[in-house]
Amino acid sequence: MARALRLEYAGACYHVINRGNYRRDLFAEDGAAGSFEAALGQACERFGWRVHAYVIMRNHFHLAVELTEPNLSDGMKWLQGTFATRFNRFHGEAGRPFQGRYKALVVEPGSAFGQVCHYIHLNPVRAGVVAASAVLDFQRSSLPKFVGKQRPAWLDPVTVLMESGALPDDRHGWQRYVRYLEFLATDELAGRELVAAKMSRGWCIGSAGFRRDVREDARRRGADLERARFEGLEPAAVADERQAIWEERLKALARAGRIDLERLGAARSSPEKVLLAAALKLTTSVSNGWLAQRLEMGQPASASQFVRRLMLDPKGRRGVEKLLRATGG
Repeated sequence: MARALRLEYAGACYHVINRGNYRRDLFAEDGAAGSFEAALGQACERFGWRVHAYVIMRNHFHLAVELTEPNLSDGMKWLQGTFATRFNRFHGEAGRPFQGRYKALVVEPGSAFGQVCHYIHLNPVRAGVVAASAVLDFQRSSLPKFVGKQRPAWLDPVTVLMESGALPDDRHGWQRYVRYLEFLATDELAGRELVAAKMSRGWCIGSAGFRRDVREDARRRGADLERARFEGLEPAAVADERQAIWEERLKALARAGRIDLERLGAARSSPEKVLLAAALKLTTSVSNGWLAQRLEMGQPASASQFVRRLMLDPKGRRGVEKLLRATGG
């Protein structure tokens, strides 16, 4: 039987799912769930992933992942393999903790990807683990990390907030998002849009036009050529090569936007700096630390906050999209 399609390209979004072998309660212990979360964070940093939502249930997990490089297969192999090694070592076992190859549905960015994120955050409610009014109490999820003060850098809130009414990334915005999730969980009509058949089955989630484009990309397979740049490199060399890509992309964006990189101004949040930083974050795995240093935007957290504010502003987001169109990206 042929394996399911694995189409990978920079900017691709996926709903990734896998279960414990023989549907065992793989994450019943807090230590196992915490170990998987730690490995997920390491995978994101290693492979440049952006996670827009995740949940770890007793016997399975869901991830809403966006790629900045064509490396979903490599990253999932590392993530599941690393967790399996740690799990088996701790329990004195051997074998495969997961049931086999993970499932990855390609998702259209925007509304469809937002629906997947809401579906993931509501998994504990559908499973009867927590009430809809207490969804924030389920700790093995991205939701309390979004709301908390120690949000991991690899967690990206933009899709969740934009697709819930362009909510602000602050305490009040997240309170409104939690209420929105409660509405989705309890309203019969809204709940129909989040049924498992739509969000976790098939191979692609999105409009007919998006599915058609994905099929065409799959036939061409041109995106796979991006792998060649990283094949055979040691981890340190991969880091150097990735930074070279960021610099190349920055210069291309500056040329397209007619921005002089030598005259960006002293302000950490100058419009040109934030515009370039946002465009880079949408099309590469650039780190906040690199942006802060290269564009002189202050601390890494400041660079992230400036970009987040711009992307939550419809006018600002349109400006970024216009710049990306000018570069063909």
